[in-house]
Amino acid sequence: MFPQVASLRLRRGPLLAILLGAMTSAAPLCARIDLAASDGRTRLDALRGTLGSQGDVISPAGRQKTIDVFGTPLSPRQVVERICEDVRRDGLQALLDYSRRIDGASVTAESLFVSPDALAAAHRAADPAFLAAVRRIRDRVERFQRAVLSRDIEVKLAGGGSLRQRYVPLDRVGVCVPGGAAAYPSTLLMTVVPARVAGVREIVVVAPPTRFGAENPHVLATCHELGVTTVVRAGGAQAVAALAYGVAGLSRVDKIVGPGNLFVALAKEYVFGDVSIDSIAGPSEIVIVADDGGRPECIAADMLAQAEHSPGSAILLTASRGLADAVAEALERRVAVLERSDLTLDSLRRFCGIVVTRSDEESADLAHDLAPEHLSIDTRDPEATLARIRHVGAAFLGPYSPVAAGDYAAGPSHVLPTGGTARFAAGLSANEFIRGGSVIALAKDDLAEMADDIRLLADTEGLTAHRRSVEARFE
Repeated sequence: MFPQVASLRLRRGPLLAILLGAMTSAAPLCARIDLAASDGRTRLDALRGTLGSQGDVISPAGRQKTIDVFGTPLSPRQVVERICEDVRRDGLQALLDYSRRIDGASVTAESLFVSPDALAAAHRAADPAFLAAVRRIRDRVERFQRAVLSRDIEVKLAGGGSLRQRYVPLDRVGVCVPGGAAAYPSTLLMTVVPARVAGVREIVVVAPPTRFGAENPHVLATCHELGVTTVVRAGGAQAVAALAYGVAGLSRVDKIVGPGNLFVALAKEYVFGDVSIDSIAGPSEIVIVADDGGRPECIAADMLAQAEHSPGSAILLTASRGLADAVAEALERRVAVLERSDLTLDSLRRFCGIVVTRSDEESADLAHDLAPEHLSIDTRDPEATLARIRHVGAAFLGPYSPVAAGDYAAGPSHVLPTGGTARFAAGLSANEFIRGGSVIALAKDDLAEMADDIRLLADTEGLTAHRRSVEARFE
């Protein structure tokens, strides 16, 4: 869900609200769209509108919660603005107050931070097999992130001077770990490890005070294993604001990364400029491009894995009607045995589509246009298909590269751009935790060689003091 682009605007048309209102339990498990039909492209465009967050769509339960907390039906953006400004102004008091009113947690100034003893105890109590898996994944992530990390470069000049690009790590980073419906130790691995590889010295983890968040033993054990010593019992927009502005006992950070719900995403957008962020992420998504050689069981399994995020979007693009039929049948069979089938069914009915295209080339071109977070390619020549698709957060080639491998273990971070923002954004990596800066060390002959060009441009722009600052060196 995130990238080298600091702020990704969340703008979607009204089609999302229309679709959400129209979907019922009687709707088909997964929408079937034929691009050869007269309304095919219109329906695909409507489905595309569900690939991100509009920023003002909220469930009835969420709307009621807003009224309970604020006494009026504010929009999500208004909620986030109120929370962030309260935390900026009132600091720790506002953070604790919102934890009580929103999360129903009686967090105090004394219990705000998870103690080192609690982190160590969770680590001691953890299943050795779990810790061994964490270490293996950490090693894989480290290996990949060290390979892609930018390194200082130097260009020697003819006159004896040099030009350098120097990279230094950020001092302090905040990591948001979700904790609403499930626990996510994988998020820690995919954010903390790249930051460590980059050389970040201080990492602050914020997680809601829930059994899936800051009270989760797997989350705490993973923090301890990765050397994280500062874990804050706070979530939502209030945690983002605390990281951005600082509160008593918690200094502000330089950058905030990690996934979250709509309010976390909007809060990251709101505080950008006071701090850096990775991205503003919408619902998780997968686009699958397959030809008539695709494996329907694998494709259906990947679509269900994405829908399991709830919300999660899954779209199959194929020119093979036979494959489309087989995938639809496989979805029906496989969803019946899922543990989270109710949530997965809801995502399938809202955000899933099986799109029959007019050619394999059109399938690839549509994937390029969608610029998905996850792109899975199950064709006879995946590399040739990928060559047509430039806009993608992460690509998964062939039947043995499921998105789950990228989510949990492969090495690249699973924090990726969503909602079509892969047109201009990249996934999180160790390079997002360093800051590049140039170093110019000219010798006299180097400056003399470029002096005439400096004089000409300075005079053209009317900045004569610039010209004279060069001439003074030769007087």
